[in-house]
Amino acid sequence: MSGGAGRNRLATETSPYLLQHAGNPVDWYAWGDEALSLARAEDRPILLSVGYSACHWCHVMERESFEDDATARLMNEHFVNIKVDREERPDVDAVYMTAVQQMTGRGGWPMTVFLTPEGQPFYGGTYFPPAPRHGMPSFRQVLLAVSEAYRERRGEVERSAAELTDLLRQGTSLRPPTTPLDTGLLDEAFRALAARFDATNGGFGGAPKFPQPMVLDFLLRDWRRTGNPDALGMVEETLGAMARGGIYDHLGGGFHRYSVDARWQVPHFEKMLYDNALLARLYLHAHQATGDPEYRRVAEETLDYVLREMTSPEGGFYSTQDADSEGEEGRFYLWRADEVDRVLGPEDGRLFRLYYGVTPGGNFEGRSILHVERPLAAVAREAGVGEDRVREAVERGRARLYEVRAARVWPGRDDKVITSWNAMTVRALAEGASILDRTDYRDAALRGAEFLLGELRRGGELLRTYRDGVAKIGGFLEDYASLVDALVSLYEATFDARWIREARSLADAMIARFWSPGEGQFYDAAAGDALVVRPRDVNDSATPSGSSAAAMALLRLCALTGEEAYDAKATATVEGVAGLLPQIPQAFGGMLAALDWLLSDALEVAVVGEPAASGTRALLDVVRHRYLPNAVLALRDPAAPDEETAAVIPLLAGRELVDGRPAAYVCERFACRRPVTAATELARELER
Repeated sequence: MSGGAGRNRLATETSPYLLQHAGNPVDWYAWGDEALSLARAEDRPILLSVGYSACHWCHVMERESFEDDATARLMNEHFVNIKVDREERPDVDAVYMTAVQQMTGRGGWPMTVFLTPEGQPFYGGTYFPPAPRHGMPSFRQVLLAVSEAYRERRGEVERSAAELTDLLRQGTSLRPPTTPLDTGLLDEAFRALAARFDATNGGFGGAPKFPQPMVLDFLLRDWRRTGNPDALGMVEETLGAMARGGIYDHLGGGFHRYSVDARWQVPHFEKMLYDNALLARLYLHAHQATGDPEYRRVAEETLDYVLREMTSPEGGFYSTQDADSEGEEGRFYLWRADEVDRVLGPEDGRLFRLYYGVTPGGNFEGRSILHVERPLAAVAREAGVGEDRVREAVERGRARLYEVRAARVWPGRDDKVITSWNAMTVRALAEGASILDRTDYRDAALRGAEFLLGELRRGGELLRTYRDGVAKIGGFLEDYASLVDALVSLYEATFDARWIREARSLADAMIARFWSPGEGQFYDAAAGDALVVRPRDVNDSATPSGSSAAAMALLRLCALTGEEAYDAKATATVEGVAGLLPQIPQAFGGMLAALDWLLSDALEVAVVGEPAASGTRALLDVVRHRYLPNAVLALRDPAAPDEETAAVIPLLAGRELVDGRPAAYVCERFACRRPVTAATELARELER
């Protein structure tokens, strides 16, 4: 074992997840040529273990197996052991997760996969216990059985590995598109989602229940397209239920990963940056669509949480907060009734407990997860006080209990910076700045973008992760696409044409690295990696797939630049999966949004005026305060030189003031209607 006494090779890594395993007696390697070459040279199978820092069961398996000397001896004797942080290497995770799902019908983390020295998978699963239970073999039994099979039944193992690898290759090959792009696909997708909707609790299906922000975003778009109140109703029911439930952190803001029950009450307590970026945007859009101040509150509290607890001094955004603290899941977030009364006093404590459902018996292992089951008015009636009295107690209580909670042992935090997740956060902050007129959000978005372009770009190539001054691992399709998308939103928040120049440069690099001209589709990783299959996963899961993110980013960028090659590649990307969209819409929320854009009369709005002038701001506010999911916004300052900006954003070329007054030009594919100068006129134009 290298890396010093008591430390293995992972001690030199930057990933907090890998560093958590640096003290294991297992002779771990990171994914790379050293481990793969050793496996081939010694003809030993590979044990690949994949997880991530905030994963509760990953920590459990480490304690039970990877810290156990006897288990480690078996691993070191029979295998070349590779530990992967799935957040660093989504390509490795995607390929072998697909293999595990093919073998077992299910997936998840921790993931354990056994590979031939050539990297072909032949056996795998997720969590294995230290002793047999619930029909599962122990991890040691698995190790011995796999090692014996590899030694004694080599031909059988290699045939199985070859067959599975062929299946993986077939899964990345998309058939020529045969389904025409029309609104019938969107209508069918809506009906399929409506059939799965939980009308009692919001969301889709039963427990466990995930937020699915991209699916809800599609439904909000569908309401905008069709006026169907059922589409908006599904969104509002779900957003309200989540904001009231335990999945939302009522003291600190932000959302936990998912709910283990169907009612959003008991969360899995980890917090992921990407969830909060995507959900903040969704609540912002719902606020635009409905004007409901509750959606604004949740969006602001979520973004404020990110700025307060998940932002690095350099301006990047951290990845996750663990579910566990002091060895217990959720301990940081739970409250006892007597504890609330002691902190808030008997009267405020009583009102706070009534509102947030804190009871002596608790609702989670003897303590309470804060959640709102009844409207404030109902609590006031039960308590025999006015609504304002309850509201005051709740607001004082939230602030005071947050202070008390902050003195507890905090959950662990994965402080690496991931490009795609940071880009999603930059977009959410930029949109928050525009919609809510929050200059602090704009400043944070600018710092985040500067950080990504300064620290995670090397010679025109994006890198995936950053920690402690070290940026590493070539970026993937999702990294490029998410950052292009974010830079478009940052332009709309600042009207600095630099961000469109940067977006174009990244979009061109993305196409060069990941686009396959022969197949007319994007791959998730650049060519030439050591993986047995070049990954292409078109499903939108917790985050947009690289393909759907690329399609949307290119469509938005095309609307500002007029670059038809971007539109063509986005169209081909959607066409490649069009037949699947109505069949499994929950797996294609991001791609359905791109299809909605393609089939809509997407708008380009060009405003001319001095940015600080009241007339200009009135025109901008009309656009920013409306829910216009398929629109882009550009501004030309008549006092600034026109040539350079118009070269970057042709939409602005030739746009002038009207009778010396700020004016707005509403265009569709660069064909513009007559300019308007009054906010009321612009509102009518946008609703035509």
